[in-house]
Amino acid sequence: MKYGLCNLSIVPLRAESSDQSELVSQILYGETFKVLERRKKWSKIRLQFDSYEGWIDNKQFTEISKEDFKKLNELPVQLSSDLVNFITTRENQLIIITIGSNVAASDFLAHQYEGNKVESSLTKEAIIDTALLYLNAPYLWGGKSPLGIDCSGFTQMVYKLCGYSLLRDASQQASQGEALSFIEESEPGDLAFFDNEEGIITHVGIIMEDHHIIHAHGKVRIDRLDHTGIFNAEKRTHTHKLRVIKRIV
Repeated sequence: MKYGLCNLSIVPLRAESSDQSELVSQILYGETFKVLERRKKWSKIRLQFDSYEGWIDNKQFTEISKEDFKKLNELPVQLSSDLVNFITTRENQLIIITIGSNVAASDFLAHQYEGNKVESSLTKEAIIDTALLYLNAPYLWGGKSPLGIDCSGFTQMVYKLCGYSLLRDASQQASQGEALSFIEESEPGDLAFFDNEEGIITHVGIIMEDHHIIHAHGKVRIDRLDHTGIFNAEKRTHTHKLRVIKRIV
């Protein structure tokens, strides 16, 4: 088994071993993973944080030993809490990183980070404040940064910054936590899940106060939430059908 560390800002994780393949997620600076299969130009990997799998370009990560992989994952969590900041390399060059990057790995890479960071779990009340940092971030299928993010990447990153673990996809996240019977039982920070005509969960958002929800749809936006689903006031219609509400924290 081989192991890897992301030493760049945002690296694409693809469904197949091709630059033309679907973007299924992204790997942020400092994330570690296991290399499941190695080819000439591509590697199939499994992320340590959420066990998500995909293909990564071999030029876009640093291979590390099993011992270093273990040491890095035993370090206290240190996530960048600035929307955008910089890492300085030993050659005094700058690498742009985004919020949620694991700057605990900077010493191992002989990099320097001087920005703000989150080093411990936050209260549930912090979930909404953290979510608002991503407001107006453009929607990007597979995205995990304020420069482009999808619905489940948004919820996963917000929860991660607050010290809580979510799986990567909306359907996976819906398997976590405790189901609530009514919207009235929900609290700010709970998750609402939405399904399509086939009953497959395809969307997720974070419940706010006064029957509002913040979610990634075109961009990270705030809409009304009722028993039917998400109501978009601009379009004067419901855009998503409510399936279930889950309490994770």
